[in-house]
Amino acid sequence: MVLDFIYIPIFILLSLQFPKLLLEEKEMVYYPVLKKLVYFHFLLGLAYFFTTNNGGGDAWGYWMAGKNMDYAQFIRDVRGGEGTEFMRAFNYIPSNMMGMSFLSNTLFYSTLGYFGIVYFFLIAARTIPHNTVISGYALFPLIFFLPQMHFWSAGVGKDTILFLCIGMFAYGLMKPLQRIPLIVIAVLLSMAIRPHITLFLMVGFGLAYVFGGKVSGFQRIAFSVVMIGIGLAILPSVMEFAKIEEASVEGFDKFAQGKASVLSRASTGSAVDISSYPFPLKVLTFWFRPFFFDVRNINGLVASLENLILVIIFVKAMRSNPVKAFKAAPFVIKGMVLFLIVGTLAFSQSLGNLGIMIRMRNMFLPGFLIFMMWIFSYQQETKRAQLAILKRNGKEKVKKRKFAKRKGKSEE
Repeated sequence: MVLDFIYIPIFILLSLQFPKLLLEEKEMVYYPVLKKLVYFHFLLGLAYFFTTNNGGGDAWGYWMAGKNMDYAQFIRDVRGGEGTEFMRAFNYIPSNMMGMSFLSNTLFYSTLGYFGIVYFFLIAARTIPHNTVISGYALFPLIFFLPQMHFWSAGVGKDTILFLCIGMFAYGLMKPLQRIPLIVIAVLLSMAIRPHITLFLMVGFGLAYVFGGKVSGFQRIAFSVVMIGIGLAILPSVMEFAKIEEASVEGFDKFAQGKASVLSRASTGSAVDISSYPFPLKVLTFWFRPFFFDVRNINGLVASLENLILVIIFVKAMRSNPVKAFKAAPFVIKGMVLFLIVGTLAFSQSLGNLGIMIRMRNMFLPGFLIFMMWIFSYQQETKRAQLAILKRNGKEKVKKRKFAKRKGKSEE
């Protein structure tokens, strides 16, 4: 615990300084908001600590496994481990070698999660030209203060690191040739933790390159081939990881049905039997539950209030021609939307537990939110363009009338 007085201030300081490495001079106006996000994120990290301390969930297990692990086991898990094995090995360095307590280890993960928040924040700031006001509140940057997004990216576990990986990957692809190290780190880390998420990223962003956007023809072909190639290369690993026997529709469907059955029988009190749900209801369940009829505790109430906000934003966005907005979206937003769609198709069919749904959805939530903001921005841009055309046409009509009057007088 004594080392906490050294580690925790270092983590907070790193988080406060990190945005300065990425912000351009004209973007320094965002720094005060990012500073507030640091404190908000670490507050949620503390909430995660109190929720998982002394045996709560996987987080405690990862920390204890790393603390009690010997070096030989660490090497074995790093070389051959995936998923849980890799996570235990990953925690060997902070909890064993560096002697971090569970508190400082949680806040170390909070730092990693905050880095992910910064990447997503900058993607939004650099791709969305017009802010939107709903019920008197500016959507950006307020939407980045949704508590569940911070809570599930602030604790010891796979979700925090994957959140960072997705943010790094998307941010890296905004300037891929300049940010190759970011992209490589994101791919390798996500592969070690959840290979299927890496596959979703490759498919989503690979398709985004195929669909185009403001990307050169060479980049479109090169990167789409690379990503689809990586996706095909890691498919056997994904199937082995998920215990899917064959790469067929029947194989994946069988896996999804089995997973849903197991999770819906979970004894956590948040189990939902989705096996009889039609496909649209499964998707809505994944995106927007728990809702108020699911509330059993304070966490459920907070999640329900947040989901109500998401529903309101979603309904408003769906009235604003989302398909047209998607076609006009920058490449990185297209990639995040397609990644969201692929993840939704996979997880909405196989998850039958609301707690697990929230954790899984958190990886896709930033892309969802950024796309909603883009739809509103595109709507504003379209309206402004239409008004500009009307004004121009109006001025031309006035000129024509004046010209006609002058011509009439001259003829007289």
